[in-house]
Amino acid sequence: MTRTRGQHPIPFVPNTRQTASLTQPLIWCTSLLALSLLVAGCASTQATGAETSAPIQQSEYLTVDGAKLFLMTQGEDRRAPILLWLHGGPGGAERPLFRYFNSDLEHHFVVAYWDQRGAGRSFDSEADPHQLTVSRHLADLDVVVDHLRQTLGQAKVVIVGHSWGSMLGLLYSQQHPEKVSAYIGVAQVVSWHHIQQGQYDFTLAESTNRNDETTLKRLHNLGPPPYATFDQQDKLYALMNRYGGGFHKQPCKLCVIAKGMAMGLVTPWELISIHGSLHTTVDAMTPELLRFDLEQAVPRVEVPVAFFLGRYDRQVNSAVAARYFDTLQAPRKELVWFEESAHNIPFEEPDRFNTAVIKHAQPRTAGLSSQ
Repeated sequence: MTRTRGQHPIPFVPNTRQTASLTQPLIWCTSLLALSLLVAGCASTQATGAETSAPIQQSEYLTVDGAKLFLMTQGEDRRAPILLWLHGGPGGAERPLFRYFNSDLEHHFVVAYWDQRGAGRSFDSEADPHQLTVSRHLADLDVVVDHLRQTLGQAKVVIVGHSWGSMLGLLYSQQHPEKVSAYIGVAQVVSWHHIQQGQYDFTLAESTNRNDETTLKRLHNLGPPPYATFDQQDKLYALMNRYGGGFHKQPCKLCVIAKGMAMGLVTPWELISIHGSLHTTVDAMTPELLRFDLEQAVPRVEVPVAFFLGRYDRQVNSAVAARYFDTLQAPRKELVWFEESAHNIPFEEPDRFNTAVIKHAQPRTAGLSSQ
């Protein structure tokens, strides 16, 4: 593994079509809100080992088996616990959103934002899409975790996985409990089959109850799941989110785009490459993901677990995640409901989300609670 460091512009990812593959709606939101990130968030400096209490603001590329994986590390005190974000998608780099809404966490943690293989600044249009597998992502994640542990001199990290990232994070926590101090699953995924079928059933029921003939016709033309392609999942998500299943409250797209463009935070060629990464990654990974079911694959983990679920989430169906939570065995587990959110909890209720992360990421005694 080799590393290169440097300063890079924050990518802005507009996805006006929006996609149903977990956080494809988040990629849409990224396209709106990444533009308004603070320029200071891009700063990259290399901290020295001697300044153990100094802030850390670092951007780098880790070269791992033919890919250059982008990693940004930010925090007021490099001695603070490490918190590693796992974005959704797959292929949906949410780093700009996380920094826009949730950067207060950098006051309490050393926060690591990793663009997964095939996503964001880690996207390579010439890379072999057959490398985009669950096992490859888990291996990449292990390299990132070890790099953070070694660089910052800490034994463990806190993992926060959103949407697809929650599947990746729980699988990793099961495999490497010695490296994970706590796991937080945000809009926790259980299986891709449940996701697609749940979205379809919800949209069909809502459009029928509302006599929405336009949506019913489009749903009929799409046909029932399973869906293997980005385009199919994109169409289903667009229909489902008409009824608030992805965002309980829709953000103002034009307001944020106008503000971001005025700040000059994006270039046109960035938009094309990042949007292309969504198609590539979703198309490559969906057939494998449709075979995954965490109820079977991960019945138990040996780390403390918290699930953060949105009451209105129909993108991954929070009721399915809550049932999985009841059966999942862990040394400590906690379920937190966000009553004003759908799928995008960190961006719909950011203040409460940040507070909950700080609370649940701290070492505590074993037990079980639900909120």
